[in-house]
Amino acid sequence: MTAQTLPAPSPVDAAKRRELKRVAFATVIGTTIEWYDFFLYASAAGLVFGSLFFAPAGAEFATILSFATVGVSFLFRPLGAFLAGHFGDKIGRKAMLVVTLILMGAATTLIGFLPTYEQVGMAAPVMLLLLRILQGLSTGGEWGGAVLMAVEHAPDGERGRYGAFPQIGVPIGLLLASGVLALMTGVISPGDAFLEWGWRVPFLLSFVLIVVGIIVRRAVDESPVFKEIAAKKEEARTPILTLFRKHWLLVLLAALTFAGNNAAGYMTTGGYLQNYATTPVEDGGLVGMERTPVLLAVAGASIVWLVCTFAAGIVSDRIGRRNTYIIGWIAFLATVFLLFPLVNTGNPWLLFLGVSLFAIGNGFTYGQQAAYFTELFPASIRYSGVSITYAIGAILGGAFAPMIATWLVQETGTATSVAFYIAGVMVVAFAATLLLRDRTGIPLGPDHEAEQSRGAIYGMR
Repeated sequence: MTAQTLPAPSPVDAAKRRELKRVAFATVIGTTIEWYDFFLYASAAGLVFGSLFFAPAGAEFATILSFATVGVSFLFRPLGAFLAGHFGDKIGRKAMLVVTLILMGAATTLIGFLPTYEQVGMAAPVMLLLLRILQGLSTGGEWGGAVLMAVEHAPDGERGRYGAFPQIGVPIGLLLASGVLALMTGVISPGDAFLEWGWRVPFLLSFVLIVVGIIVRRAVDESPVFKEIAAKKEEARTPILTLFRKHWLLVLLAALTFAGNNAAGYMTTGGYLQNYATTPVEDGGLVGMERTPVLLAVAGASIVWLVCTFAAGIVSDRIGRRNTYIIGWIAFLATVFLLFPLVNTGNPWLLFLGVSLFAIGNGFTYGQQAAYFTELFPASIRYSGVSITYAIGAILGGAFAPMIATWLVQETGTATSVAFYIAGVMVVAFAATLLLRDRTGIPLGPDHEAEQSRGAIYGMR
């Protein structure tokens, strides 16, 4: 189905609209909490974990090791995606959403209790890494379930809009993580107090958020598509094997589209920009700003990201997912070489401007992704398809982007090398986008498996 023949929104009665609102609220709340936890770790990795857990490695190498723990967790996302995808395709989307939320919340809360290297030596970074791995497992399974609950409940012609709700949970999570950290560094525990105990408070707050998220998620109905699959007893016996046997190229191309967004996005969500802007000049930094204004600028720019993400979902219902991606890639490539010159001024307002301009492309290559991935895969293996594709894209894109960027600046002495690196990943993602067909509006139910199983890639039936 092409962008010129997009379906009009189907009529929906009042009861269905109320259920849609509950689903939208549950998915945005759940993903917000999940990504608050994930981004909180990434920001702390850029700000304090190097000195607290990897101090013997020296200032520069400690930062690289700290960012490496961010990347290592991505390697476990596919395992989380495999497990959640398998059981999500066999026992349902809803159950897996609750499990992944509990796993993430438990890991994040425990990080707040960890002793530092000074207190217990090498045991401290080992425990930190193990808890980060649990976060990676959770994230690998969370996203697929959340987007399927949103998109499979949505009426025809509104999948982009409803699919954008779990997507906006990501910038909201960044906003919360950056905002809470800014509050701790600027008001509650400034200076040395933040290093001593203030960094722990945002992690401990996760426990309260998780309780709220579980209550909200348990209140929504199972996906109607999965109900149909269960009623017909048509769930795949081995959904992962079916996925890779029949759709491996589709998985790879779709993963590459996400890799471009993820590598670029992790300049801020992965904690790299926060570290780059705040490292003191005497420690080898190029900018040397205070932590609080940088965190506030990132928090403010996350609002721009949120608005653009939701707008992309709505726009994709009107012009198609693929055309919306093209707009996003052009916006990204137009701003990637502006970001670091604006940050290098050391002016918080210009930093905010740079990150906000960058957020436009970030939003327009992300808001439609939930509907886009859902429409790519057949119903019986869809949870596995979207989860594993997302996890592979994250490894190829953002997993080690902050670490690579840190190394590039240390080797070249300039962030221009980072801009070229990010632009290169974007170009590959842009090319992958052009190879995939726009499937906006394709029927999602199990009665249309044959149509869903073919035609997603240009030149292939």
